[in-house]
Amino acid sequence: MKLAARKKLGLAFLLGPATIFLLIFFFGPLLIMLIYSFLTPGLYGGVEWSFFSLNYGRILGWADTKYEQFDPVYLWIFLRSLRLAGLTVLTALLISYPAAFWISRMPPARRSFCIFLVTLPFFVSLIVRLFAWVLILRPTGFLNQALMGLGVSDTPFEFLYTDFAVIIGMTYVFIPFTFLPLYASIERLDGAMLEASADLGATRLQTFRRIILPATLPGIVGGAIITFIPALGNFIVPSVLGGAKVVMIGNLIEQQFLSARNWPFGSALAMLVMAAVLVILTLQIRIGAQKGVMR
Repeated sequence: MKLAARKKLGLAFLLGPATIFLLIFFFGPLLIMLIYSFLTPGLYGGVEWSFFSLNYGRILGWADTKYEQFDPVYLWIFLRSLRLAGLTVLTALLISYPAAFWISRMPPARRSFCIFLVTLPFFVSLIVRLFAWVLILRPTGFLNQALMGLGVSDTPFEFLYTDFAVIIGMTYVFIPFTFLPLYASIERLDGAMLEASADLGATRLQTFRRIILPATLPGIVGGAIITFIPALGNFIVPSVLGGAKVVMIGNLIEQQFLSARNWPFGSALAMLVMAAVLVILTLQIRIGAQKGVMR
């Protein structure tokens, strides 16, 4: 009993500081925003401490008062954010999956160097990296100059301030989040199973569909979720590469807090994003649990 009590005390001592930190600086602000989302917007910013549910109605459709009118543009911005985040995940997976396979087959020294190259952009400021993409994608940028030099087009393409630019930018920023879980899953792949599949006469497509894909599915799902969540709420990449033409939910939340000073409405938008993230995580946990039971 004394040993068990000591273990519990040691565990509480180790986890206590981290738990207190999260309660204060993570769950605390979330609780404040949840409360603010049900309060009345102040006339000159801030909040008035009276219950007001139309912040959500302004987004979802039941606001019909003088001060809070329903506007479908907010719902469209949220749906656009889901679409751009989903396309970012898909693009990152299409790039990371073959790259992870290729790197996992390298000698150990070269493999470590390539993984270092994948994470190398983290050593440079995000703003610097995004403005480098502005130089590449602008009408007089390197990409348009190369295309016109090759005779593909006589006039520059409008790459900058489009959905395409935002997807490229977010893929570039978040691709290490997709690559690393994929690589960890692919590296654990048993080569003997692939050899056995080939010996039994399976084609490469059958081997991929029946062995490789199920074995690496946890890495795919993990990388997709880790990429999707920050991509959904991102506001820096759309601000730099999308300009005023591509507004995502993160930009809208930023505007409500800093420009419009409508903190309750900004809090309601943030809670909507949190709800979407929780739904996705819940689905992922349930799918993982069902697959575990089936196995």
